Amino acid sequence: MSEPGSRPSVMQAFSGLSDEELEILTQADRFAQKEIYPLAQRMDDEEWWPAEIFPKIGAQGYFGITAPEALGGAGLDVFTSGLILQALGRWNHALALAWVAHENLCLHNILRNASEAQKKKYVPGLVKGTAIGALGLTEPGAGSDALGSMRTTARREGGHYVLNGRKIYITNGPVADVLLVYAKTDKDKGAQGISAFIVEKDFPGFKVAQKLVKMGFRGSQTAELVFDECRVPAENLVGEENRGVKVVMSGLDLERAMISPICLGIAERALSLALDYARQRKQFGKPIAEFQMVQSMLAEMYVWVESMRLYTYQVLRAANVVNEDEGGRGDIHKITAAGVMYVAETLNKVLNHAVQVHGGSGYIWESEINRLYRSIKLLEIGAGTTEVRKMIIAKELLST
Repeated sequence: MSEPGSRPSVMQAFSGLSDEELEILTQADRFAQKEIYPLAQRMDDEEWWPAEIFPKIGAQGYFGITAPEALGGAGLDVFTSGLILQALGRWNHALALAWVAHENLCLHNILRNASEAQKKKYVPGLVKGTAIGALGLTEPGAGSDALGSMRTTARREGGHYVLNGRKIYITNGPVADVLLVYAKTDKDKGAQGISAFIVEKDFPGFKVAQKLVKMGFRGSQTAELVFDECRVPAENLVGEENRGVKVVMSGLDLERAMISPICLGIAERALSLALDYARQRKQFGKPIAEFQMVQSMLAEMYVWVESMRLYTYQVLRAANVVNEDEGGRGDIHKITAAGVMYVAETLNKVLNHAVQVHGGSGYIWESEINRLYRSIKLLEIGAGTTEVRKMIIAKELLST
């Protein structure tokens, strides 16, 4: 970090990070390497969830980044959240995914859309990490058409809404205490009849149907959820009835913006592992780092990682200035879709090269580079597939 009044380093100037931002990234990286990296192997081996880690993250101040200080948060911005997520992604991408589902999909959405009473009730626990958050949107058979195909319903009965339906592929689902859930309150209105609710895990009629075992991001808990006459207090309606689409769309662009830092963190780690392996692995009497074919792959990886860094940071800075009613359309809709599409596809290339540099050892399940490689597909599918991202970009381009 440069001294006050001194010139920034070349790399700092290249990345565009201020002294303060660089320090935040550095401190988060140290925390992640010390506290969450040691958990990664067991999480991958056993689909294990370290129950003690969320309160530890909260105590360090790495939850509630965008929450006001009055509610226990840091009062900072989306860009800062992205830097912390980048650091977490370097050292334990499965836990980074759990972090973003909690911090961005649940907590930040509640901050943007909930009433003051709801914020006071739920935000402090989420900030401390003593309560785990999740988002319930996708349903069996729905996928990319999450809104149009939604079958989960909510009917008003006195002081409660009664929810019926299922949600699937829900990150943090098996361990969540607080869930932001979408359901149709007016089936005749289609996507315009959706409402948002805060559901607690102990509400009658809610249960985890099954925990899902994944190829990658193992240890980040994923589940199918069931709502069977689930009674939710009417005061847990978020925003207005039949206005849930606004809540969804205000969060989707930010969700896409926050996937990119995970990709960047994984790519940085993959490049570091490939460099170390190339220096240490010897063939024909010398390190493979001296072979031009290996050097070519390392050079390409470096260029790809740095391009990912610049795109990620620019998208996060754009997300910083989005108003609550601007999500789901216009420039930010196009930019976030383009950002995550490019960064996820570029990560694919980085990881392919990294495994190639490792050779046979990279194909072994227990190796760290293999664990990173198995993360590829989720990042090209989650928050709208690559194909959906292209549709969004094209639609916005053609509408201007």
